[in-house]
Amino acid sequence: MTNVKPQQTKASLSRRDFLKLSGIAGGTLAVLGNLPEGRAAILKALNPGENAEFFEAKPENQIYTVCLQCNTGCGIKVKLYEGIAAKIDGNPYSPWTLWPHIPYQTPVKEAATTEGGLCPKGQSGIQSVYDPYRLVSVLKRKPGTKRGEGQWITISFEQAIEEIVNGGDLFGEGKVEGLKDLYAIRDPELIKQMGDAVKAIWDEKDAEKKKELVKKFQEDFKDHLDKLIDPEHPDLGPKNNQLAFVWGRMKSGRGDLVKRFFEQGFGTLNYNGHTTVCQGSLYFTGKQMSSRWNPQTGQFDSGDKFYWQADTGNSEFVIYAGANLYDANYGPPQRVPKATQAIVDGRKFAVIDPRLSKLAARAWKWVPIKVGTDAAFALGMIRWIFENERYNRAYLAIANLAAANAAGEPNYSNAAWLVKIKDGKPTTFLRASEIGLVKAQQEVNAEGKEVTVYVAKDGTKFTCDVPVILVEGKPFAFDPVDPEAAPAVGEVLVDTQIGEFAVKSSLQILKEEAEKHTIAEWAEICGVKEQDIILLAHEFTSYGRKAVIDIHRGPSQHTNGFYNNNAYYALNLLIGNFDYAGGTIKGTTYNRLGEKAGQPFPVDKMIQNALKPFGIDILRTKVAYEKTTLFNKENPYPTKRPWFPIASDVYQEDVPSMGDAYPYQIKVFIQYMNGMAYSLPAAQTVIDILADPKKIPLIIASDIYVGETSAYADYIFPDLSYLERWEFHGTHPSVPWKVENVRQPAISLPNWPTVKVFGEEIPLSFEALLLGIAEKLNLAGFGKDAFGEGLPFIYPEDYYMKMVANIAFGEKEDGSDAVPEADEEELRIFREARRFLPPSFYDEKRWKAAIGNDESLWRRVVYVLNRGGRYQDFAKAYKGDQVANKYGRLINLYHEKTYKSINTMTGEHMFGCATYIPAGLDYADQPIKDDGYDLHLITYKTITMTKSRTISNYWLLAVMGEGYVVINSEDARKRGIKHGDLVRLSSASNPEGIWDVKDGRKIPVVGKAYVTEGIRPGVVAFPLGFGHWAAGSSDIFIDGQLVKGDSRRAVPLHANVVMRADPVTKNVTLSDLVGGSAVFYDTQVKVEKA
Repeated sequence: MTNVKPQQTKASLSRRDFLKLSGIAGGTLAVLGNLPEGRAAILKALNPGENAEFFEAKPENQIYTVCLQCNTGCGIKVKLYEGIAAKIDGNPYSPWTLWPHIPYQTPVKEAATTEGGLCPKGQSGIQSVYDPYRLVSVLKRKPGTKRGEGQWITISFEQAIEEIVNGGDLFGEGKVEGLKDLYAIRDPELIKQMGDAVKAIWDEKDAEKKKELVKKFQEDFKDHLDKLIDPEHPDLGPKNNQLAFVWGRMKSGRGDLVKRFFEQGFGTLNYNGHTTVCQGSLYFTGKQMSSRWNPQTGQFDSGDKFYWQADTGNSEFVIYAGANLYDANYGPPQRVPKATQAIVDGRKFAVIDPRLSKLAARAWKWVPIKVGTDAAFALGMIRWIFENERYNRAYLAIANLAAANAAGEPNYSNAAWLVKIKDGKPTTFLRASEIGLVKAQQEVNAEGKEVTVYVAKDGTKFTCDVPVILVEGKPFAFDPVDPEAAPAVGEVLVDTQIGEFAVKSSLQILKEEAEKHTIAEWAEICGVKEQDIILLAHEFTSYGRKAVIDIHRGPSQHTNGFYNNNAYYALNLLIGNFDYAGGTIKGTTYNRLGEKAGQPFPVDKMIQNALKPFGIDILRTKVAYEKTTLFNKENPYPTKRPWFPIASDVYQEDVPSMGDAYPYQIKVFIQYMNGMAYSLPAAQTVIDILADPKKIPLIIASDIYVGETSAYADYIFPDLSYLERWEFHGTHPSVPWKVENVRQPAISLPNWPTVKVFGEEIPLSFEALLLGIAEKLNLAGFGKDAFGEGLPFIYPEDYYMKMVANIAFGEKEDGSDAVPEADEEELRIFREARRFLPPSFYDEKRWKAAIGNDESLWRRVVYVLNRGGRYQDFAKAYKGDQVANKYGRLINLYHEKTYKSINTMTGEHMFGCATYIPAGLDYADQPIKDDGYDLHLITYKTITMTKSRTISNYWLLAVMGEGYVVINSEDARKRGIKHGDLVRLSSASNPEGIWDVKDGRKIPVVGKAYVTEGIRPGVVAFPLGFGHWAAGSSDIFIDGQLVKGDSRRAVPLHANVVMRADPVTKNVTLSDLVGGSAVFYDTQVKVEKA
């Protein structure tokens, strides 16, 4: 991009520049930059002094924690100068930043001079932490002004808690209900009884009997019907559900606290994250493929919300589909060295991406695929693999755990299981009783209970009605999960009739999906050469189990994302590379919740009088529509808004569902680190609803500044930055080692405000917000005896320290998995490194008391904290040719649970296997044709920006000072666009191409053109992270005083707002109604000279 002149931004700030920046308001003390001690801290961080080079190497001037400049969560070493974060480097104990990472037993003193690698964002985190626009006082929307107008007043923490709990006429707009009005059911026994009665209503299939159960509910609970949202529909739940909490980037620890507060304490179902804005359909593909067979019910239970990635360091050949390793993808420090080493070693990789990314530029083969046709490409490869018999037949024939164990395989699939075919379409798995292989009979079990067992003709007993495979042409009933059962190895390609049933094997269904088109036809759909498909299929099947397809956002964020991902994962399954070195792997973490035998603190269970919420959630993800009282048997479909039986955390549906009050109104909306107004596609629909108090009466935000979404809140509570708080960042699927990354306070901003909760002073923070409300409402799980008698939850460390102790203890009951105890030298380093932290952030006596004053356990906790987490040693990640930390169980090629799910907008069953469905469908499952909008819009990330939260990092802006519209040279020539010209983007749902941000401004989607051959013709792209209108970029008023915005934060451009809104509902982006993804890549736009 050398020919486009970027916005000029100095890489370092002079004192004059800093004073202009930090003196941002006429005296208001609500922002960090106007506090004298805050300004001094910022100056010291940017210019640590002439002796700075000497402080870095001393272990007592270093604290290990975890980055959050993006979601990769690299382990970091924060280097301190008189308590100020002066430099950030990589943690050498962490597999994220050093390959190989140093042994965990390395004394922390020796690690002081060893640095891990870190990307530019990680190193620039200092500027996020010492951002002069950070809030240090609670803000309230000025009464008489509208949401989004940027008019605020400061208010005490105590007064703010009082107002949001009690409600009232808070803004001169009429009475607003407070949290106490929604905290309707407080009795744990009553809420349990009601929940059980609602479950009985849902389980009843007969419509008339269901109505009778509703009447019975109304009679049984007649004295409590006023506590329900709607007594005519008791399954909507209690008024408690009218509190909703939505988070953006939140990790475990705080995430566990959210469950404790909202679910167990307040009793609301409605708390969810942002999964579907990232790569939601990838997570929920993993969930369906990992659905567990339940040997008691003979049905599939829910799988894990996760996904797999490539073991990059050991792969002989990788196909990266929609992955962007050198800029993002969890993330450059962890994965780029492995990919680069592959190039050095002469290994190959291919990239499927419409854009020539840095990764694609280094690839053996770049395939600039037509946007949204990933499943077609994968099915073309699958067809070639079947035609040339290059799939792993022996592995795919293994149908149960017993057979996998006998063959030495780490897992197995349902490729050989037989599926019933009806009207030519696959339905559910054939069960043994349906063809007379077993008969049901009643028995009394060892506990004296009467149970149903299924007995085969040879006397074999099963606990449920089991599936069937063909063995030498004969049906064979088998137990999928019992390791002592008879091994089941079946025929993999089956198309036959058994009794009254037409059946096909799961693999046969996949094969027929691939055979719907010739390879040439698949290539035409993808806009690529037939030889591209053949070449990649041949190469992919030439390395045994050390070839792999690695997928991420690219295939996922389409209306067909779920099936794109299924098709790619099916390729990995065809060669049997799951759990193999160089193949497809999952992430593994140490247990923090005390769920393993012997762990000292089972924190989820350490709560008395916890509530158990019931009802339908606002996103309609926790129960099938057809079970509820909202189901209208006469005219059931389409529903007002879609239901999501497979996905959860459907972020883009939160605010539109609130706006439509479907299935009921949310009256109080609390949000945390939430960038939905900036990050979501078709975001104008979000802004319009957030700005309307009639739609959502009360909005409360936890944020570090007035951001693009918190700008529409009624109250903003300041939070701690990632260098000042606790979290457990977990891992990512591409990391083969067992780990847990511990985010802990490394610094405190000088004189950071404290507030009083339960009689004690704690830092103003997200935790303080929840604890303050919990105290006011007397919620279970908080206060003096929160974890049991004499076990308080008042300080954040009362909770988080117990989790660190569980990690330190390990996962063996006898304690043999515990980390070593810290010696005296490590204890000294630990204490001295925290010498500048105030008592509200660090108090050794209090931290130690939180884990019961156990000296041995305390020393182990220190050992973990001194290393920023717990990391398995490098050599322990593999056992022979397999990974040590295995997925290790059934992988579903065909998903019965998916088939049983109904698209409530059409009434049709969802398809249970990989298939090709064109991208760009609306909520009615119809193709969208936006005539005149002839370019396909996609996004990407650069290594210097993270969505909504790194615009404050001026060092990064010095590298790339603005975003661009990347356009192919031929497309540019047709439109008379030259490199560097200003261009405007627009779409059918935003024909003006503007952001209406509700403060009087309408911001055009205009930026410079970057003309290149490195993008597929017909496609345009822009990088995420630029184009802010809040977050310090624009003027606001606090207590009547101007807080002047910094125009460098407003550099163009951000084009999410022109992404296509669904034409059916009109107030949400396009979505994958199966996998849940918010759709970023299915919009047609115009690009015109501005």
